[in-house]
Amino acid sequence: MNEKFFSLPAEKQRTIINAGYRVFSQNSYKNSPMSEIADAAGISKSLLFHYFHNKKEFYLFLWDKCATTTIEYLTRYDCYNQKELFDSIERGMQAKMEIIRLYPDMANFTIKAFYEKDAEISAAVQASYHKYFNLKADKARLNFDPAQFIPGLDIPMMYQEMYWASEGYLWEMVQRGDVDMAQMEKDFTRLIEFWKNIYLRKE
Repeated sequence: MNEKFFSLPAEKQRTIINAGYRVFSQNSYKNSPMSEIADAAGISKSLLFHYFHNKKEFYLFLWDKCATTTIEYLTRYDCYNQKELFDSIERGMQAKMEIIRLYPDMANFTIKAFYEKDAEISAAVQASYHKYFNLKADKARLNFDPAQFIPGLDIPMMYQEMYWASEGYLWEMVQRGDVDMAQMEKDFTRLIEFWKNIYLRKE
């Protein structure tokens, strides 16, 4: 990547990034032409290639931007220092709503990229995902007070169940072909309440 991209004003960088998220979230990797992204960003195709050497580099930059931005905002909303698991999750939802205001198509892109099957980029996406997922999970789990949960709970299994449920839900949304973020927020809010009723210690 050409470092001149980072010398652009922040708003111009965000315009190019959002154009990439929009086009890649609407199509497969293979069927997302850089010319369409350049048009959406209001720049020439040659200038886009000046900033990013090829489509793969730009795609993986956008994917990494998802991870680093998410960690930045989860940190800003103090999600990692909460003693209560569901307080952390709810703060995380607030953080992600803030991200959506800046990057409206980032969440759709993230889901699309996670299930992207193109061999050119899928391995890199999965390797990056597991690195960042483990980092976020490890930072959070260090602080959670086990006394908040019902006695005898297999806490690692609870985390695994929540992960599987979330991943299955995202897969279903992708298969429908229309990721509705407002509906996702409602559904996850209901799911969090369901988990609270199951896993939290009763007073």
